[in-house]
Amino acid sequence: MTEVHKYYFGFIFVIFSIMKTEQQLKFSPTVFTIPLLFVFVIWFVYWLEIKFGWNFNKLGVYPRNFSGLKGVFCSPFIHSDTNHLFNNSVPLFVLSACIFYFYKEVAVKVLLYGGVITGLLTWIIARESYHIGASGIVYLLFSFVLFSGIIKKNYRLVAVSFITIFLYGSMVWYVLPIKEGMSWEGHLSGLITGIILALLYRNKGIVKERFEFSKTEFDDMFDEDGNYVPPIVEEEEIELKEIKYRYIYKKEEE
Repeated sequence: MTEVHKYYFGFIFVIFSIMKTEQQLKFSPTVFTIPLLFVFVIWFVYWLEIKFGWNFNKLGVYPRNFSGLKGVFCSPFIHSDTNHLFNNSVPLFVLSACIFYFYKEVAVKVLLYGGVITGLLTWIIARESYHIGASGIVYLLFSFVLFSGIIKKNYRLVAVSFITIFLYGSMVWYVLPIKEGMSWEGHLSGLITGIILALLYRNKGIVKERFEFSKTEFDDMFDEDGNYVPPIVEEEEIELKEIKYRYIYKKEEE
């Protein structure tokens, strides 16, 4: 199964997971509108490059150069070719939808803060070259969804985490320099940032369910150590009415 097929497969499975938990989680139009808008923008930017013959590669992150800091904000919207763009579009949409559905309270913060931190880390650790593409954001979202569910110990979120591992687990290998021309530093930066944000927001949104049981009369029959304590039966005082006797004497007949 190719990576592209996995992305389609991932889309089907994640949407199925969302449908199953729709009763517990409130659906909002932003679950799809914001991810779709993000994907539309990166395709529109690429269309502008093709239409007018522009090249935005120099707006990417260029490490340890102050002029290269503009790439922290611009690089996620710039792609080298259609294959690069398509490989980022589907997982970007799927994982963004997961963020806005399961982690809606922190979704915008994860995207904004996470995107900036990922770009800055890339600027610090990467090789001297222009680093472009939304793959750093994809790894940020992948990492956040994966580790948040495990950290929160919520069974629905853990299920989403395992689905994420199953579908996109092979992405982990690309945080290593195993492919020429790929910004593995950007991938690694996104992965690290996702873990950090998952820890920071571990108490936000859905957390592990806590079950509280109502106390019954049966529970009162045991002490804190589980020892049986017989109930104390209070004796009721019975008030006895005073009995009065009346004697009638009859004279004995002669």
